[in-house]
Amino acid sequence: MTAVNEARTENSDPTTLTDEEIFNAHLGGKLEVGATASLADPKALSIAYTPGVARVSQAIARDASLAAKYTWAHRLVAVVSDGTAVLGLGDIGPSASLPVMEGKSALFKTFGGLDSIPLVLDTTDVDEIVETLVRLRPSFGAVNLEDVSAPRCFELEKKLIEALDCPVMHDDQHGTAVVSLAALNGANTVLGKNIGDQRVVISGAGAAGIAIAKILLAAGAGDITLLDSRGIVRAGRAGLNPVKEEIAAVTNKANLDGGIDVALRGADVFIGVSSSRVSEDLIASMAAGSIVFALSNPDPEVHPEVAARHAAIVATGRSDFPNQINNVLAFPGIFRGALDAGARRITEGMKLAAADAILAVAKDDLGPDRIVPSALDPRVGPEVAAAVAVAAKADGVA
Repeated sequence: MTAVNEARTENSDPTTLTDEEIFNAHLGGKLEVGATASLADPKALSIAYTPGVARVSQAIARDASLAAKYTWAHRLVAVVSDGTAVLGLGDIGPSASLPVMEGKSALFKTFGGLDSIPLVLDTTDVDEIVETLVRLRPSFGAVNLEDVSAPRCFELEKKLIEALDCPVMHDDQHGTAVVSLAALNGANTVLGKNIGDQRVVISGAGAAGIAIAKILLAAGAGDITLLDSRGIVRAGRAGLNPVKEEIAAVTNKANLDGGIDVALRGADVFIGVSSSRVSEDLIASMAAGSIVFALSNPDPEVHPEVAARHAAIVATGRSDFPNQINNVLAFPGIFRGALDAGARRITEGMKLAAADAILAVAKDDLGPDRIVPSALDPRVGPEVAAAVAVAAKADGVA
């Protein structure tokens, strides 16, 4: 490795970041608005603004569909949060969530070529959030829900999908689920295994865990064992909320009862999306050739080096270990494809197509330490967008 490459590697290592670097990079925020029309002379000003702009406004007043052609609204994603479940920080409120939403918008632009605007709302009332976004609907073309706590996030997404005639997706649910499915398919390809023969244990029955369970079932997983803080989510267990009751009815074919020790014994796959810790002996109790996705950040449920003593393939949500499962592989392309197709909503088929497209980018270079593409691979966004647009048309929502 050359001295230049050594320096580049050291400077890009996320474990060496200092507070000074981080806070300086956030000074004044991470976003700005840029003009696409020239304003270099009086004529240009008259075209972009008054009096010329009045003609465009009059045309849209006569035919509202022209707004999609002559404004940015149909390509603009609203990144919406109430700040109740931000990263691993919990309920820190709307203002404190704004740096995260700005970062999300930067990712949309970089990896999806889409403009977006962060909207952090000072309310946690589901109906108030829905009403706010319904009133703002002429200003955007899609809604990315972000960092909204469970179980409210399920109700909020459902009501927004019903109320709005545009794509709506809670990325903490579905982005995580799509990339998890792509990664599991990649791991199975490397190991020569089939998802239909596997029992998958998911630790965490919140936004991500429920969505992962649903997409794995749609992909044909053999069985799912889902755990929350009280143990295995099973039909008939007292105290389940409606979301957990629904998922309990279609999971746990093995009819297991107990905690994570019972769930992991003989399991083929572990996916962690909770803050719980899993001991080495529990990983050792899994089936031979097991797959472990310890996705909690910044601290995985089990250290990847420990998991690797027993599992055939290990992935985390961190960039400093192999096989990073990162939502940025999914959401920019999913929204880009939905908007390219003029989709009214995002379907299960579009999500499955996104997972297939993510894996396809890495198919010629798969290995135990590469089951999905790099989060920075520039091919991923366009490939996912193209596949999602085709699926939108096939599903009749375009």
